[in-house]
Amino acid sequence: MATFLRWMIRIVTAAIVLTVTGLFIAWWIFSRSIPDYEADWRVPGLTGEVEIVRSNANVPHIFASSDRDVFYGLGFAHAQDRLWQMLMLRRTAQGRLSELFGERSLRIDELLRRLDLYGHARRSVEAQDAATMTMLEAYADGVNAWLGLVAEEALGRGAPELLLFSPEIAPWRPADSLAVMNMMALQLAGHHETEVLRARTSLMLNDPARLLDILPDPPGAPITELPEYSALFPEMPRFVASLSDGPRDPLFPNMGPGLAGASNAWAAAPSRSATGSALLANDPHLSLSAPTIWYLARLELSTGGVIGGTVPGMPIVLVGRSEELGWGLTSSYMDDIDLFVEQLNPDNPEQYRTPEGWAEFRTDRTIIEVAEAAPVTITRRWTENGPVIPGSHWDFATVTPPGHVMAMAWTALTDQNTSMRTGLELMQARTIEEAMAAGRHFVAPSQNLTIATPDRIAMQVIGHMPWRLVESETQGRIPSRGWVAEERWQGVTQYFANPHFEDPEGGIIGNTNNRMIDRDFPLHVSHSWGDTQRIRRWEHLMQARQVHTRDSFVEAQLDAVSQAARTLLPLVGRELWFTGQAAPSGTIEAYRAEALDLLAAWNGEMNEHLPEPLIYAAWMRELQQRLIRDELGPLAAEFERLEPIFIERVYRDIGGASDWCDVQPSTIEESCTDIARLALDDALQFLIEAYGDNISSWRWGDAHEAVHEHQVLGGTSLFGWAVNIRQSTSGGDNTLNRGRTSGALPLPFRNVHAAGYRGVYDFADPDSSVFITATGQSGHPLSRFYDNLGELWRRGEYIPMSLDPELARAGNIGVTTLSPR
Repeated sequence: MATFLRWMIRIVTAAIVLTVTGLFIAWWIFSRSIPDYEADWRVPGLTGEVEIVRSNANVPHIFASSDRDVFYGLGFAHAQDRLWQMLMLRRTAQGRLSELFGERSLRIDELLRRLDLYGHARRSVEAQDAATMTMLEAYADGVNAWLGLVAEEALGRGAPELLLFSPEIAPWRPADSLAVMNMMALQLAGHHETEVLRARTSLMLNDPARLLDILPDPPGAPITELPEYSALFPEMPRFVASLSDGPRDPLFPNMGPGLAGASNAWAAAPSRSATGSALLANDPHLSLSAPTIWYLARLELSTGGVIGGTVPGMPIVLVGRSEELGWGLTSSYMDDIDLFVEQLNPDNPEQYRTPEGWAEFRTDRTIIEVAEAAPVTITRRWTENGPVIPGSHWDFATVTPPGHVMAMAWTALTDQNTSMRTGLELMQARTIEEAMAAGRHFVAPSQNLTIATPDRIAMQVIGHMPWRLVESETQGRIPSRGWVAEERWQGVTQYFANPHFEDPEGGIIGNTNNRMIDRDFPLHVSHSWGDTQRIRRWEHLMQARQVHTRDSFVEAQLDAVSQAARTLLPLVGRELWFTGQAAPSGTIEAYRAEALDLLAAWNGEMNEHLPEPLIYAAWMRELQQRLIRDELGPLAAEFERLEPIFIERVYRDIGGASDWCDVQPSTIEESCTDIARLALDDALQFLIEAYGDNISSWRWGDAHEAVHEHQVLGGTSLFGWAVNIRQSTSGGDNTLNRGRTSGALPLPFRNVHAAGYRGVYDFADPDSSVFITATGQSGHPLSRFYDNLGELWRRGEYIPMSLDPELARAGNIGVTTLSPR
């Protein structure tokens, strides 16, 4: 027995020693790619010395004697901290993910090859002006300088992921940066899926009038008479099952219309500012990831310093400020995509119908290399309207009749994309006029550009707006017949047709993706907008005080009150509150009474520490599903997130919308109160099973957890715990502090889309401006800067956004000097 115990001790000890040794070796290998921020390097391609000062939050402040060398320094810093992220963006645009990840990413590659975003970027290089080309080339030289040092100095391949996946790394080129811009456009695209959903819903509904309930126009928008989709394509069946197989892969660059992009931006003129100088706030909303897409940086250009949020891969400060100008971006929701159903020639499937007769598809073939599988060859086809997209993507098959294919027109599919020039000229602009003039070069993705100088504020919609004919029968709201001349684009409108606003009389300007203009088609900008609720809360906060400060703008950014909850709960629960009878403890009736009592005293704040937001969110989710699933059947799964206007229309019985409350197959006529009660019981049962039967212990933050997931390793059990970042968060789908929920079981309230960047700029004291991102500056999971900003972001805190070089140097974590080789 003693011998056995001795051997067991030896074996266990040896196992522990081997494990610790293995972990140490793995840590040493993976940590080789953590940059040394105090190292000095001699690198090729510089005209002078570059100094990169890292603040205590690891924000690089880049100084050089020429703008070209500053952009070189930014490329170098981006590659140091986010090399894997940059390479993944490039590889996604190229449609080459499957070379690393095999069949997992084959459909993604196929789609990107058909869109040809990288081809458009490569061909757009010739469209750039001289100054923009200088910037792009200098930035590429900086990225390549770091790649060269990684190879020369054996710096762990530059990123730990590159030790697990070992691709050949091609030099960075100007086209790669243009491709990253195209990838941002794809991430923000959503109108194509909105068209599909509208068409599918119109086919399913027995009463076409009900389409306006479930897919409502914004309040006050004119009701547009559209043909029924079944009238355009009589051969379409009423329902075609979706070909998608569950949630989209994190590698997929477009996560759906509900996650296509959102943002807040607003500005106060000096007359509405306590300091007498303008204020500007901006928080763009994108899908959460680890690391975040945002990277903070300061550039000292010949025209002065600029500081703000950059996107690794692009050499511009996308949102931020200089000493005299601040700019923010929100998604404009411009309808810059149309789908065209193209009729095939029954006698020759290589031809499609046009207004002039049958025409040949433009075609080519491309080969996708697939790891651990045979290469796949696809044939790409284009019509005069755009690339043909197979029905397996974006549910196009569900609205494509037999004998037809779907083509996609999109303003981003151009060989003349000069959007990067706008970024450069914004960094150099000093006046409202210069900033608005810079916007004329922007193509896609269309944005609302909010601008402030110390004494003025303005907003300009930038990006190409399709020129549609007033005779269009679909107005771009549902897929159009591609052979009808009146449906086809005539090009794009002139820049002056884009809405713009300067120096409003009330002294406040802003946008929460809401409908910002009332113009008839075809200059309408869009029929579908990203917000109808946050704007109401924003208006209240802006008008609640005569003058604003930096702190009041911060407070508004972090505001978690749901105007939707304040509107819907009195409507839905008016016949339920205080009408229940005493019930034994532990029964659903008792839980219902307790929940209603909590909601009756709740102010609508989606606070992470409260149970009321969780009860409200679960109730509204179950209510919407109960209202629609008898009418829409399996299509109800496409409406996973709450549509507040739909619920409001039903419970106010606008246009007969209360018809949704009566269950169609039932012989009993159910009232809206009946459905509300049943939905609340469903919600409580779901919550009890998930969080226990003590309602007072429930916390919204437990369900509304922000998950910043590593795109590649986040789903693995081996690495997920180390690379994913999870945070309990306040806010919700319809709050200014927006935390968009996933909607999908088993975690329907998980926060998957939020403000990855927040910034507030005060022009009375520019160095008191503040900003923050959702994770950290580094993309290296072993770096202390991988999540150094995440907890501050969760708590609603910020870091200083100063252009003072001495403040940057004070307490810096390192200074890197680059010298010409």
